[in-house]
Amino acid sequence: MSESSTSGADMTVAAAFAGMRSVTPVTFKAACPQCRGCFELAASALRLAIGASSRTTFYSFTCPECGSPVRKPAGERIVELLTGGGVSTLRLHPTV
Repeated sequence: MSESSTSGADMTVAAAFAGMRSVTPVTFKAACPQCRGCFELAASALRLAIGASSRTTFYSFTCPECGSPVRKPAGERIVELLTGGGVSTLRLHPTV
C-alpha cells in the first residue's frame, strides 16, 4: 500500500478553505413595546442572559427607532435560536 505524498502539513490555506462558502449574517425580528416599532436586528445588537430559572433568562436590545432599552423573557427555543445565531451570551450565577 502506498502513502499519498500530500499530508495535512503540506496543505495550503487556499486548499483548506476551497470548499467553504460565505456565510450570510443572521438577523432576528424584534419589536419594541414602547414605540411598537418592528425591525430586524443583527446578532451583535442583542444580548442574552441565561439565569438559574425562566424568570432570570432574558434577551435585551436597544430599540433602533426610539432608543428605549428592551428586555424580554427567553424560553428554551429562543435561547437555542439566539445562541445558534451568534448572540453574545452571559451566564448568570444564582446567589446563595
